[in-house]
Amino acid sequence: MKRRVGPIEDVKKQYVRMAIESGNSSHIARKIGVSTSTFGGWMKVYRDEVEKEMSDEGISPLSDSSSTQDLQTKYDHAMKLLGEKELEVAMLRDMLKKK
Repeated sequence: MKRRVGPIEDVKKQYVRMAIESGNSSHIARKIGVSTSTFGGWMKVYRDEVEKEMSDEGISPLSDSSSTQDLQTKYDHAMKLLGEKELEVAMLRDMLKKK
């Protein structure tokens, strides 16, 4: 099956990135309102691509040797991305209501 390319896939990739950066995919799944099995499927599909993008940017996923400061920084970044995506969703919903 051919994978689609578009804005929805970009959003899924951002959520996968947040899960990789935070190390907690179940929390991200709950936060965005999808089941953990659905989110797990997204992780399988997009993980390699997202990790490659992260390594190109010089960002490493969480590891066992990550310090508390590293974890907090990654968490803050993930929450910022989540907030931006929630704002985008709210704006799109408002636009749909106006039409």
